[in-house]
Amino acid sequence: MKNTTGILILSVLLTLSFICHGNGQIDTRWLEANYTKREAMVEMRDGIKLYTAIYEPATKKKRPVLMVRTPYSCSPYGNGWASDLTGTMEQFVLNEYIIVFQNVRGRFLSEGTFENVRPYNPHKTATETDEASDAYDTIEWLLKNTRSNGKVGITGMSYPGFYATMSALSGHPALKAVSPQAPILDWYKGDDVHHNGALMLTDSYSFGQYMFKRHNNPMVKEHRLPYPVKGNSYDWFLEHKDGTSLTAALADTMKFWNEIMSHPHYDSFWQERSLEQHLKDIQPAILVTGGTFDTDDCYGAVNTYRLIRDNSTNGSVHFAYGPWCHGCWHSKTYKGLGQADFGSGTGEYFMKNIEYPFFRHYLEGKGGKPEQVYIRMSGDSLWHTSESWPFPGTEYVPAYLNRNGMLSLDMPSDSCSSSAYISDPSAPVPFMQDASKRDRAYMAADQSFASHRNDVLTFTSACLQVPVMLGGPIRAELALSLGTTDADIVVKLIDVHPDGYQMLLRADVFPIRYRHSLSSPEPVKPGEITHVSFTMNDIAHKMNPGHRIMIQIQSSWFPLVYMNPQTFMPNIYEASDGDYVKSEVTIYHQAGNASRIILPVVRQ
Repeated sequence: MKNTTGILILSVLLTLSFICHGNGQIDTRWLEANYTKREAMVEMRDGIKLYTAIYEPATKKKRPVLMVRTPYSCSPYGNGWASDLTGTMEQFVLNEYIIVFQNVRGRFLSEGTFENVRPYNPHKTATETDEASDAYDTIEWLLKNTRSNGKVGITGMSYPGFYATMSALSGHPALKAVSPQAPILDWYKGDDVHHNGALMLTDSYSFGQYMFKRHNNPMVKEHRLPYPVKGNSYDWFLEHKDGTSLTAALADTMKFWNEIMSHPHYDSFWQERSLEQHLKDIQPAILVTGGTFDTDDCYGAVNTYRLIRDNSTNGSVHFAYGPWCHGCWHSKTYKGLGQADFGSGTGEYFMKNIEYPFFRHYLEGKGGKPEQVYIRMSGDSLWHTSESWPFPGTEYVPAYLNRNGMLSLDMPSDSCSSSAYISDPSAPVPFMQDASKRDRAYMAADQSFASHRNDVLTFTSACLQVPVMLGGPIRAELALSLGTTDADIVVKLIDVHPDGYQMLLRADVFPIRYRHSLSSPEPVKPGEITHVSFTMNDIAHKMNPGHRIMIQIQSSWFPLVYMNPQTFMPNIYEASDGDYVKSEVTIYHQAGNASRIILPVVRQ
């Protein structure tokens, strides 16, 4: 692991590029003088045509192509310039890249039918299509119809990150570099829609109003359904907490929402929409980017990187991971979330010193090979580089829950020790103190409000005497029992600051019915000790002396997560009022039934 605190030589080159191209002041006038725009309907192998906007430098030189494939707007349609050209694409425009935006099938002016997370088909015939073949056919067209240098890159953030990963499966020899950023990977195991099979209610419900509905293309302006949630969202969702009420409140039939309601388990519907099984033998260079405080697709980032790295042999898999919210690596003004200050300039550093140099190396053949891993930890002011993530030498240290709310490295020796709380579906634990609306700052929000609730267990370590760097996945291993046949377990890792701020570092939910398999739920026998284990997304955080480590355990995280009725059901979304019952949840911390959280400690 190395520290990189200085400005790279590349930054000087980029500064000179700014001077040569209007001192970095790209505006409409500059674009009109230096770029051209044209729109094309690019035909796929099955005859469907996709709207494609091509922004090409006026120079006669052959230049690399950088493309984004997206279900979102490529506006402006017709005359005008895409705002990304002076924003996220600024470095590439200054360096005369051919920039391409394309709407995927069934979106805006593209023909065909849109399908959410359209499955990849590794066995398709020459006339069958998926997102990988659409990427391949588009690249073929671009090579013939632009002044390209024969090398193509594809990038995309969030949903477009899914299409970027799909393009890496296309097998086109001209596709040399791909950057999936906060990419969707598996909408059941993680990312926006579910975490470990638990429905991420608030995000899915709001996302559905424009992505789960019918899409009636062609159109140039998005039509969103009326959002049914009015006033305080915590109160509204509590009133409409079951699947039947939630569906009835929607303004229109939403096909994908109905699919969610009818596929509560990890069945073939979800499995075929996961890219996990396909991320092997990837040929283009890859730069996966993610944020440790990403509310949407943290799972997709860390696991896309891990799967491609472990199942590909090209040696060109790179990873950038910083203290960012969703997409904040492209923000020049981002500094933190709520009370959490992560320092200024991290987004600009990423764009200038990580993202552009990656594409520059693989598409232009200039600059040295990028580092394998770039990490900026929260609580730290340094960028770290390494050949792998987690860092070599990382140790996985168990922190044990003990009596009297203590968190310790010592395994409990008591023969009979436990802590319990009552989980009440009529008064679920909010995801942050003010849960009246969804706020992305919840990822680092103060958890003091939860520490004072009697339906939350809190375990706290002694004050740290030395700095502790945590880097990698967290593993929760709990011994517990329920008073009912089902419940959720929410585990939170917290950095307690000397001033009392209980900063959330990582939290996740696990439905106990899936303790043996996400595909085959099983009821719990009330009163019987059950062992539950699950892995939480990677963190990258430095805790300083005087801070304390805290673990909180609860059974609701509302309305972020759909409320478990705590009665086992074949389909949880068919629960009625009578199925929602209180449950006594007991967490054991005793010899033979120890509960622990395994932390990734970076040895310095």
